[in-house]
Amino acid sequence: MIECDERELWIMGLGERVERGAIVCSYLAEGGHRARTAKVSELSGCTPRAILLDLSPWSDDGWGVLLALKENPATREIPILPMYLSEIGQVGAVFPVAGFFTLPIDTAYMTRKLKQLGLTDESDDYDLQVMLVTRKGEEQVQHAITKLGFEVVNAYTAKEAVALGTIIHPYMMFCALMLPDQAAFELLERFRLYPQTRNIPFFVLLKGEMKDGERQAMSRSIEHLVRKTWLNRQEFLAYFKKSKE
Repeated sequence: MIECDERELWIMGLGERVERGAIVCSYLAEGGHRARTAKVSELSGCTPRAILLDLSPWSDDGWGVLLALKENPATREIPILPMYLSEIGQVGAVFPVAGFFTLPIDTAYMTRKLKQLGLTDESDDYDLQVMLVTRKGEEQVQHAITKLGFEVVNAYTAKEAVALGTIIHPYMMFCALMLPDQAAFELLERFRLYPQTRNIPFFVLLKGEMKDGERQAMSRSIEHLVRKTWLNRQEFLAYFKKSKE
């Protein structure tokens, strides 16, 4: 049995091909972080500091792992950083989402999570806008956000979200995983291009189940976001706070 170390970062979604996590582990080690590859079954005996999850076409059901972790109250608190690894484990892209929530929304959990992140502290003192980007609007999510003292601005496509977001500069964003014209990670990358929106907390809403075709489509949707050159160690570690250990 592997000794539990809750200070570790775990690389998951690799299945039996754990060698695909070697490059990421070496980058993290050089940055002063404890890291290793792991499987979902190991979470029953240990809780890592965070999970780095491969969602590329080469992953072993990374989307299924993501849903399973976020639907389970025992594991949904663990921060997850989605990434794209090549067939041999080179880092193609990292998607720094602020968090994930599953639908139908657990209002009490979402409220508690936003408060833990310090994102509700100023809602009573300022008129702050939150953007909700979904195909038809999510009334339950909208109601929960409004109860926290925020004004909700709805957008129904990624194109509309960019047009509105670059004008109003929302305080935070909630986006459905799949939109009519784009996927959530594509929209996240668009907002990261603009200085005024690149640091807006961006949450992704997951529906309770995804068909195999949808998972494949999502993997393909992030594939074209991968740069022609792989991220080097310095570029990859820019997504992490420097370890104090």
